[in-house]
Amino acid sequence: MATIYEVAALAGVSPATVSRVFNGHTVSPEKVRLVQEAAATLKFAPNRTARRLRNQSSELIALLIPDIENPFFTALARGVEDRAQEAGYSVVLCNTDDDPAKETRYLEIAMSEGMAGVILAPAASDGDLAQIVAQGRPVVAVDRSTGFDIDAVMVDNRAAGAAATTALFDAGFRRVACIAGPLGIESTEERYLGWRQVVAKRSDGTDSPEFLQHANYRVDGGRAAMATLLALETPPDAVVTTNNLMGVGALQVLAEAGIAPPAFGVAVVGDLPFTTFSTDVVTQVHLPARHLGVTAASMLMDRIAGDTQPARIVVLRARIASDGEAESL
Repeated sequence: MATIYEVAALAGVSPATVSRVFNGHTVSPEKVRLVQEAAATLKFAPNRTARRLRNQSSELIALLIPDIENPFFTALARGVEDRAQEAGYSVVLCNTDDDPAKETRYLEIAMSEGMAGVILAPAASDGDLAQIVAQGRPVVAVDRSTGFDIDAVMVDNRAAGAAATTALFDAGFRRVACIAGPLGIESTEERYLGWRQVVAKRSDGTDSPEFLQHANYRVDGGRAAMATLLALETPPDAVVTTNNLMGVGALQVLAEAGIAPPAFGVAVVGDLPFTTFSTDVVTQVHLPARHLGVTAASMLMDRIAGDTQPARIVVLRARIASDGEAESL
């Protein structure tokens, strides 16, 4: 069966234009002709269920993120809003605090208010998406995947954790610890697995099981975990933190102990939101947060426009930030 993308490509127009033609919106006569001819050639039939759902929808989409205070999610939200605004949609921002119950409540509101679609960073991999998916409303997961057959846009988190750890070993550190986020969150697990893979290959044998510390994804979590690491009988000489705010907390404790970088190695998965340290002494693995948001919103707009192709997973790459780059993003 032909897709809206194939019709758009043959007609030489955008998928959004194809959608407008089949939904009776104002389009130039020439574009209507091109779309209709392409649809006839490809034997394209609009998805009537999706079309009916769209006609009942508002021009609002919901964005569910776990922590609006984290600059990573702020940048992601900006990317979503920029793309949604281009397509004529407004964004309702919902802060879930990684609480599945709050997430479920926001999803219920999105359905009851007839919102056109949802983008969410899931609070848990087994979150309650069954009702909204069964309803046929477009949903895109961002930063974290779900157990449902829906579109998703992710970062290669294992590679990000491995890159941060490798940078510390390359700099001469040998006892590299990891401050990871809460258990049960996919991005957390992938990042510390990347750390573990590199440590298994390059450690000198002085590492300890206690070198892996789990904490909440906030500054106080990074502080508590770093204090625990420094109190070990044989403490690490470097640490990887699997998000930016935990990195801030770890750096605060190190500064208070008088062993701040470069005396002690620090690598952060993410861009530090505020720090006096440059990337010369603190390795930052840049996560394409805004690009994640733009990509997720583009995927959602395609679904709202009637795209019925199988669910897609897009994986974006993280990379070591150059000096000053994090502050400019």
